Amino acid sequence: MKIVSWNVAGFRACLKKGFLSFFENIDADIFCLQEVKATANQYDFHPEGYFEYLYPAERKGYSGTLVFSRIEPIDVRYGIGISKFDQEGRSITLEYDQFYLVNFYVPNVKRSLERMDERMEWETRVQQYLHKLDQEKPVIVCGDFNVAHTEIDIKNAKQNIGNAGFTYEEREKFTELLEKGFIDTFRYYHPEEKDHYTWWSYMKDVRKRNIGWRIDYFLVSKRFIGNIKDTMIYSEIYGSDHCPIGIEVEE
Repeated sequence: MKIVSWNVAGFRACLKKGFLSFFENIDADIFCLQEVKATANQYDFHPEGYFEYLYPAERKGYSGTLVFSRIEPIDVRYGIGISKFDQEGRSITLEYDQFYLVNFYVPNVKRSLERMDERMEWETRVQQYLHKLDQEKPVIVCGDFNVAHTEIDIKNAKQNIGNAGFTYEEREKFTELLEKGFIDTFRYYHPEEKDHYTWWSYMKDVRKRNIGWRIDYFLVSKRFIGNIKDTMIYSEIYGSDHCPIGIEVEE
């Protein structure tokens, strides 16, 4: 089974920038999208053979998550039970036979760090939410986490310490999540490899020069890591300021 995650930075825009070609060529079983910025009547992409689950933000043109799945889940849950986050459409949880799959679009603290308190609340509540799921069956968590975890996950680490997405607070919360029983699948398979990123600024030549951040992840319950056969970063795929990522799951 192949699962792909991608922050599309506006689904309608991404559809005009090659999304269909990638979707067809990669032939994944499940696609988890973040920052969809659309309601169901605003895009005309409903692929045959896939179940579709959209969780739009109440605010138009903002946030939102979407999942296309060939396999019909046992159950689907929208949100994590906190209205300030759920009204932004930031999470969809799908239950399958072997695992839960959680598609997250984690709140950005903003350049001024004005949303740090809310982000810390999100992190605490999400850890509780995922721990509860993990007690029932293994969990796969994917999406845009809006944090580069360690210095190897960002091109210019020293210059970015304390900046949004690379604050000590955000990085420590990510560490806490891993310590509560989850594994960063890409880093598990590539523990020392540098220059693997999933997001680049739109500034001129930044992506061409690969001055990026790895802020999109697939995490899995520790006991499930043996079921992950491969992990991918599709850095050659454009269409957003993020690139898609993926995993292969043993069925």
